[in-house]
Amino acid sequence: MELTPTQKRRYNRHLILDGFGKEGQQRLLQSKVLIVGAGGLGSPVSLYLAAAGVGTIGLVDGDQVSLTNLQRQVIHTTPDVGRPKVDSAEEKLKAINPDLNIAKHEIYLSEDNALELIRPYDFVIDGTDNFATKYLVNDACVMLGKSFCMGGISRYAGQVMTHCPGTACYRCLFPEPPAISDVETCATVGVLGSIAGMLGTVQATEAIKCLAGVGEPLYNALLTFDALTMKWQRFDFPKNEGCPLCGQHPTITSLKEYAFQPCSKKK
Repeated sequence: MELTPTQKRRYNRHLILDGFGKEGQQRLLQSKVLIVGAGGLGSPVSLYLAAAGVGTIGLVDGDQVSLTNLQRQVIHTTPDVGRPKVDSAEEKLKAINPDLNIAKHEIYLSEDNALELIRPYDFVIDGTDNFATKYLVNDACVMLGKSFCMGGISRYAGQVMTHCPGTACYRCLFPEPPAISDVETCATVGVLGSIAGMLGTVQATEAIKCLAGVGEPLYNALLTFDALTMKWQRFDFPKNEGCPLCGQHPTITSLKEYAFQPCSKKK
């Protein structure tokens, strides 16, 4: 596809960027990214992907905007309270980039719909706050051969990892979700709002790198951040050939939804 004069002006800083250029931008314009969760992480991810020129952004979120969201979910504003998050997010993203194609899915990801929702997309972002959805994203993407970036934040800390087919998945590092008694959510322990922006922009950058074909994504690695000390740490780990999902002899062959609910459901 040839860039229009307007696109050449809009994406000028990408076009002149060494190693990115016209080819990288064209790849973004032709790509489809699914963002699961239009909240703290999904806000900066979607804003930056829309600005970068990702052609199609899918939004999966069955929640409505609440006043407590506004401390960290910067895509939503006070007048949006009570609106579906996917509607509020679509409005802001279209204001940034009118050419953007947005697919709204006003539902929660589940074992019944995950494969169907993820299948049409090139890349998936997990921006959720619960382990049930994180394992669904991981498992569905591995089964479908899709690349994804998983993020999580709690209290003053956050973490990010990226997967593409053949590299370590989330279960390589954490084979099973934690016990229910060990699970913390933003509704129970709080979260520093600004770290959602810091980790979300890392996720957006990972998606752009993977789609445009530049740099080295966080494959076989976990990146962590501690806001209290301002320390970033990278932990490299190999693909686990004994992984129950992506190993040589997988035992997980169908989706299973764990008994955790989204943060908003616990209020």
